[in-house]
Amino acid sequence: MKPGLREALRSQVLVGDGAMGTYLYQMGFPIGISYEELNLLKPDVIMDVHRRYYEAGARLIETNTFSANREKLSKFGLEGEVEAINRAGVELARRAVGEDAYVVGAVGSIRAGKRKNVRTNKVREDLREQISILCDTKVDGLLLESFLDLDEMLIALKEVRRISDLPVICQFATEGAGVTQDGVPLKEAFAKLLEAGADVVGLNCRSGPNGLLRSLEGAAAAEADHPPYSVFPNAGLADYVDGRYSFPATPQYFGETARRFADLGTRIIGGCCGTTPEHIAAVAGALAGYVPNPEAAKRAAAAPAAEVAERAAAGAGAEVPTEPSIVDLVRQRHTVIVELDPPKDLDIGKFMEGTEALKKAGVDALTMADNSLAVTRMSNLALGSIVKERTGIRPLIHIACRDRNLIGTQSHMMGLHALGIDHVLAVTGDPARFGDLPGSSSVYDLTSFEIIRMIKQLNEGIAFSGKPLKKQANFIIGAAFNPNVKYLDKAVQRLERKVEAGADYIMTQPVYNAELIEQVYEATKHLSVPIFIGIMPLASGNNAEYLHNEVPGIQLSDDVRKRMSGLRGEEGRAMGVQIGRELLDAAMRRFNGIYLMTPFLAYEMTVQLTEYVWEKAGRRHLSPLPK
Repeated sequence: MKPGLREALRSQVLVGDGAMGTYLYQMGFPIGISYEELNLLKPDVIMDVHRRYYEAGARLIETNTFSANREKLSKFGLEGEVEAINRAGVELARRAVGEDAYVVGAVGSIRAGKRKNVRTNKVREDLREQISILCDTKVDGLLLESFLDLDEMLIALKEVRRISDLPVICQFATEGAGVTQDGVPLKEAFAKLLEAGADVVGLNCRSGPNGLLRSLEGAAAAEADHPPYSVFPNAGLADYVDGRYSFPATPQYFGETARRFADLGTRIIGGCCGTTPEHIAAVAGALAGYVPNPEAAKRAAAAPAAEVAERAAAGAGAEVPTEPSIVDLVRQRHTVIVELDPPKDLDIGKFMEGTEALKKAGVDALTMADNSLAVTRMSNLALGSIVKERTGIRPLIHIACRDRNLIGTQSHMMGLHALGIDHVLAVTGDPARFGDLPGSSSVYDLTSFEIIRMIKQLNEGIAFSGKPLKKQANFIIGAAFNPNVKYLDKAVQRLERKVEAGADYIMTQPVYNAELIEQVYEATKHLSVPIFIGIMPLASGNNAEYLHNEVPGIQLSDDVRKRMSGLRGEEGRAMGVQIGRELLDAAMRRFNGIYLMTPFLAYEMTVQLTEYVWEKAGRRHLSPLPK
């Protein structure tokens, strides 16, 4: 009779199995189907894959249940088959292999690193359902694999420990950076998992043997006594040629790295994407007769310690800003940010005229939207760089979640850092289908909460992927707030979440009611970050009605609409400025931060309001940026 899984790991290295999904793909099953459903539709095929890995030497077999949770299965209309698919997955693995093999229930991440796609309660519910089913079968343990974030991994592990004492293996997906995707060093993440009840911690997917070896070396170098590790590397990086995916790492190469993993204290070694029974046979051959040696593991871990320290040092040290930030200024005095929209065409003449006029008026920062209302405009990154270089005004760039995926967003932020533009406003962005190119896609890889948190991660010198960036960014991150809502308290609760995510300051949608300004003050005075009250002067009666009736997030008072009714041209702009001054009177009593929005590039209006702020504050103006 074989010993229990925990006991086995004390005295031997277990060979794990290889890929299921990519191996089924190689067998002719297309991408885009539920491979887990094959537990019901093609049981003989799934058993055959398990059997091939067992015959290759694998003695730890994963069930074909990686994505067999309600959320993932619902994409295929299979949410009603969660229990049947999971139970069948365990039964097929058991029937396919010998009594000397350990069968572990595979549980994959639901969020896959994207916090926005499923709320936490739903993640917990769906993980609980799958885990409860697997724990009610004849598995020898559970394998929580391909988790990118510590938070979700802990949710899953705690659900296991709530109902079962089964051995649990916890594996992060990483690319050799030594941290999880949410920026937690692996040493710290492993420690938290062990404290929460994990038996084995390790890595799989996203990288080949070299990347996982470097990550494991970094974690092991920081520990005097290692926990048992597990690794399931990919067969290198995927290539896409002639409509087919392939992986370059050979079985021979896999076998050569197996002993290096074992010497680090790894007790389970298998394969992930791109691996085949041939890869696993090479691992089994390399480990034949291997006896774990704790002293060898310590020596192997100590060897890369200097390299790990060097890599950590390379990511340390932020560039310290030489000028006071907007947050620093607004805590000392009234501070004015003016929005000037980038042009919809290729002529920046009027935009630059407005910039120069606002500079003379003494604005503290010029902010530029990111294709607001989903209407295509010139890149605010390019204009921000021009403004900074030609005028010295601090650019404050809006970053919308709508237009860029995770790759594009990080690339965009890295470009801003290189240009020395460090003030940004994180916004969701209006849906593309309502803009001037309705056929364009809205990406929304991130929510406004997530983009704040991810930019803050860049300030720690950690990329969105978790890799070190050699330097730290120094972004000052703003968040948007719409007080023009029926239930202000609920809007403030949402705002509190943005502050918790890392927002350094708040900019509101335009407010047209002095009473609402007072209400905003009372509702937000407990917050630790400064608020810039948004005021946008109205240009005409038609402009007022359009904003009130057609633009989301903007609401005018009846009094303002009545005063603007029928006005146009110079008369309308004059009344708009007058109403703006009255709103400034109310705002400046309660807030140091003033956010003026320029309508239709009519910068003369925001110039007048900026000058009014300085007049009311008792000075003409301050130079926006000390040279």
